[in-house]
Amino acid sequence: MHTRFPRFLIPCGLLLLVAGCAPERFRRAADEDVAGILAEKAPRVPGFEPGLSSIATLPLESLEGLPRVETADAFLGESGEKEVGARRINLQQALRLATRHNRSYQSRKEMVYLDALGLTLARYRYNPIFSGGGQVDYREVRSGVDDVIERDRTGTLTGGGNLSFGWLLRTGGRLAASVSTDFLRYIVGQGSTSRQSALAATLTQPLLRGQGYRVAMEALTQSERNVLYSLRDFVRYRQEFSVQVASAYYRVLLDREFARNAHLGLENFRRNAAEERELVAEGRRSLSQLGQLEQAELSAESSWINSVRNYIGSLDDFKVRHLGLSASTSVVFDPADLERLEIVHPELTRENAVEISFASRLDLLTAQDRVEDAARQVRISENALRPRMDLVLSGTLPSAGNDPFRLDPESSRWNMGMDMDLPLDRRSERNAYRSSIIGYDRSLRQAQLRLDEIQLEVTENLRSLDQARRQFEISEIGVQLGNRRIEEEELRSELALGTARDLVEAQTDLINALNQRTSALVNHTITRLQFWSSLGILEITGEGHWKEPDEG
Repeated sequence: MHTRFPRFLIPCGLLLLVAGCAPERFRRAADEDVAGILAEKAPRVPGFEPGLSSIATLPLESLEGLPRVETADAFLGESGEKEVGARRINLQQALRLATRHNRSYQSRKEMVYLDALGLTLARYRYNPIFSGGGQVDYREVRSGVDDVIERDRTGTLTGGGNLSFGWLLRTGGRLAASVSTDFLRYIVGQGSTSRQSALAATLTQPLLRGQGYRVAMEALTQSERNVLYSLRDFVRYRQEFSVQVASAYYRVLLDREFARNAHLGLENFRRNAAEERELVAEGRRSLSQLGQLEQAELSAESSWINSVRNYIGSLDDFKVRHLGLSASTSVVFDPADLERLEIVHPELTRENAVEISFASRLDLLTAQDRVEDAARQVRISENALRPRMDLVLSGTLPSAGNDPFRLDPESSRWNMGMDMDLPLDRRSERNAYRSSIIGYDRSLRQAQLRLDEIQLEVTENLRSLDQARRQFEISEIGVQLGNRRIEEEELRSELALGTARDLVEAQTDLINALNQRTSALVNHTITRLQFWSSLGILEITGEGHWKEPDEG
C-alpha cells in the first residue's frame, strides 16, 4: 500500500530545525537581561560597576609590551640568571591581571551573574506565559477472511493543537486560557473530516490564604533584594580582594629584600673572614676567633640560600594563586613599588572611624535589610494559617459545527464557584509560622552582632595601625644603631681590640634591623589598606586599583 507523506509534517520539521539552532541567541538574550538588571541596580550600590555581565573566561593577555629584565641580580645567585628576559610587572599591572584571570574572582563574578539571572526568571513568571503544542496520529485497521485477500481497510488521521497562556496576577490570582482544536479524517472509507475547536479560560482568585499583593509578590520581592545583597557582597569582596593581592605582592617583594639583605650579610662575613685570615697569618688573631667568623659565614650562606628559595617559592605561588598564571610564566615584580612606600598615617579618632564604618559598610546594611526580610516572612506565614477560599470563574466557548474558526456563543458554558478547605490540619503551617518568628529574632541578633563585629574590627585595625607605625619608628632606630655598631666593631677589629663574636653579633643585628624596617614599612601599608577597607570607604576600580580616601 502506498501512503502519501503528510505535508503538514514539513513545517513541523523546519520548526524543530530552527529551534535547534537557537542556543547562541538564548545566551545573548540572557546576557542582555542580566546586563539590564545590573545597570538598574548599580546606582543603589556605591562602588559597583555595571560592566559585570561579561563573565566569559578571558584569554591570557600578551605580556609583550612589558619591560624585560636585562641584567641578573647578583644577590639571587643562579636564580637571578634565570630572571634575565622575564617581564617586569608593577602592582597596578598585577591587580589588573588578578581581576581578569584570578579563579576565585571569576567565581564571584559568576555568583553575581547567576543571582541576576535568577531574577530574570522571577520577573518573567509575573508576565503572561504562552505555550503551545500539538499531536498527530495515523491509525490503520485491516480486516479479511484470510491473509491473502484484503476484504476491508480503514485508515484514520487524528490530530490536535493548542495554544495556551497562564498569568500569575499580582493580587495572588491566576488566569489561564487556551485555544484547542482537534480533527479526525478518514483516509480510506468515507473520506470525511471532522474538526472541532474551543476557547476556554479559568480565573482563580484567593480570598483568604494567598490573597494580597505582598503575599503574591513575595518571591519576586525577595529575589530583587537578593540581587542587591549580591552586589553589595561583591563590592565588599573586591575591597578585600585588592588588599589581599597587594599584601601578597608586597610580601613577595619583601622576600626579595630579605634575600638581598641576606646576601649583603654574607658578603660582609666573607670580607671579615678574609681580613681575619690575614690577621691570623700575621699572628695578631687566634684561630678560635677565625673559626667563629667562618662558622658565621657558613650560617649566613645557609640563610641566604633559604631566603632565595623562599622568594622564588612565594613568587611562583603568587603567579598561580593570585594572577591565574602558570608557575612557568616568567615574570618578576618591580622593586620600585617597595621603594616608593612611605608611612602615611590616618589621623582619625576611634569614634570617628566607627561612625564612618556604620554609615559605609554594605554588609551591615545587608544585615539590617535581612531583618525586614524576616519580618515579611512572619507576615507570609501568618497568612498561610488562614483557610483556603478561592473564587473560581471558568468558561468554555466551542466552535460551531464543523468549522473550527467560527465560535458558537449559544453553546458556551460558564461556571462560578468557590474552592475551599477547612483549617483542620495546620501542623505544617503552625511550625512554619513559629520558625519564621525564630528567624526574625535571629536576624535581629545577627544585625546587632554585625554591628559589634564591625566596631571591634575597626578598633583593632586602628590599634594595629598605631602599632605598625611605632614598629617602623623602632626599626629605624635599630638600623641606625646597627650601622653605628658595625663601624665601631670594624674599627676595633682593625686596632685588634675587638672580638670576632662582637663583630658577628653586630653584623647579624644589622641584617635583622634592615629586615625589620622593611617589614614594618610593608606591614604599615597593608594595615592602612585593611583599615580603610574595614571602614568600607576604600574605592576600587574595575581593574582592582584603589584610591585611598582623602581625609581633608
